[in-house]
Amino acid sequence: MRKEPHSYLKHYPSDVPREINPNSYKSLVELFEASVVKYGSLTAFDSMGTSITYSETDRLSKNFASYLQNELKLKPGSRIAIQLPNLLQYPIVLFGALRAGLIIVNTNPLYTPREMKHQLVDSGAETIIILANFAHNLEKILSETPVKHIIVTQIGDCLGGAKKLLVNGVVKHIKKSVPKYNLSSAMSLGYVLKKGGKKSFRHVDINCDDIAFLQYTGGTTGLSKGAVLTHTNILANIEQLSCWFNGKLNYGGEIVITALPLYHILALTINLFTMFKIGARNVLILNPRDMKGFISELKKYPFSIITGVNTLYNGLLNHPGFEDVDFSHIKVSCAGGMAVQNSVAKRWKKKTGAPITEGYGLTETSPVLTANIPVAGKERIGTIGIPLPSTQIIIANDKGKEVPAGVVGEIYAKGPQVMREYWRQPWETESVFNGGWFKTGDMGIMDKEGFISIVDRKKEMINVSGFNVYPNEIEDVVAGHSKVLEVGAVGVPDKKSTEAVKIVVVRKDQSLTKEDLRIYCKENLTAYKVPKYIEFREGELPKTNVGKILRRVLK
Repeated sequence: MRKEPHSYLKHYPSDVPREINPNSYKSLVELFEASVVKYGSLTAFDSMGTSITYSETDRLSKNFASYLQNELKLKPGSRIAIQLPNLLQYPIVLFGALRAGLIIVNTNPLYTPREMKHQLVDSGAETIIILANFAHNLEKILSETPVKHIIVTQIGDCLGGAKKLLVNGVVKHIKKSVPKYNLSSAMSLGYVLKKGGKKSFRHVDINCDDIAFLQYTGGTTGLSKGAVLTHTNILANIEQLSCWFNGKLNYGGEIVITALPLYHILALTINLFTMFKIGARNVLILNPRDMKGFISELKKYPFSIITGVNTLYNGLLNHPGFEDVDFSHIKVSCAGGMAVQNSVAKRWKKKTGAPITEGYGLTETSPVLTANIPVAGKERIGTIGIPLPSTQIIIANDKGKEVPAGVVGEIYAKGPQVMREYWRQPWETESVFNGGWFKTGDMGIMDKEGFISIVDRKKEMINVSGFNVYPNEIEDVVAGHSKVLEVGAVGVPDKKSTEAVKIVVVRKDQSLTKEDLRIYCKENLTAYKVPKYIEFREGELPKTNVGKILRRVLK
């Protein structure tokens, strides 16, 4: 493997160190407490017209931690599932759970009961905090999970006063977005925070090697698996990102737009933790798909930082009203999760004056491994940039040996942000490490200057707007329909979402319709996993000699 200094180092901005100290803080809690002291009176989070300061975040999260300790008697290391969208509740409960020494299991609010069950059972989560809108799904599978404690919150719970009652009333009774549920043992978040505030919070000694998150990602078996991310993993990536944008950001003076969901590793590390470290004001966007409402929010704030994926940037650029947004304060536009199209990158820079700093990483790498140079004019559109400080990247062949510049191979990575293991899956862990190098499963190419480009995915995952969709999972669900004989799932190009899911089905019963399958899939899969295209085929699907469906032939 490469030992000599790499050519990409000459591209490092002069104020960016080549190495970082991943242990600048002992834990994420220590980072949190340092920021609270430093930025106490500043606004930490905005949501739906309501804001809370760093000091208020400290108090409320401490109350939540106190309840977990004193009332639920949860011990450090216990798992807690957080199933919330971008609301003020999210940072409050997340920081509170970390302060109690718990391990966070981020859970997509849009998961179906089947997907929820797998994650709750696999993680062993004893506690869950869930938005009332999705509580009916929990009711369906609760008895099959280890969950003992349920905390429910409504969208308006942290807005206060009449606004809280108004928002909750509209959501429940006018929009009818809260299906009926019966969780008799559930507690409200308001009750929990009030009760916790009456007891004393006990500081927990947390070490850098303790687990902070079980961040679930897809697997070769089709079932998601938990990437074990320690406090050091996340802290290292925070430090790497802080150094990368060194000199461009004003500590205590930035406003960041958070439209990506905080339960996703990209927004979790960049928007929540890194921005909290620098004392930014974080504007939480509940529903960025409501593009009109999203743009309305953008007009309210002189924001300086925004993160997103290609589809979000493209959606903004093509929506009426975007022309009226003030971009005079913007410093950084970050993108990840999926490739940014050249046309989108060029249009965004022309409109805002700020280039999109595209990066690359995975859930298993906390997530960022590489990024483009954060200096206008030095970005390389079409590439994922160069490795961050203290990060090593090589392109390897099938034998795990480094290949020369310009040759396609699998991207291997090393760095303090790389996960420790997969939760209770030693075989899966062993399969993705080679001599200390993490095998990303993505095929790439590195030029002579050290800039890396993604060529294709070695794994057969489907990239839908930055979310990984695994064919095995789709096939397993569709095959469960009584009228399906065979099914193969592939990704097909899609202008809106990079790729869309397509299934090719051989029917067992000719009465089966495409609409039947769509309804069935919507009942069992998160929306972005539901097949957009369905094709019926006669006979049988192409297979290998051992009976494995040849997806490449279908594609």
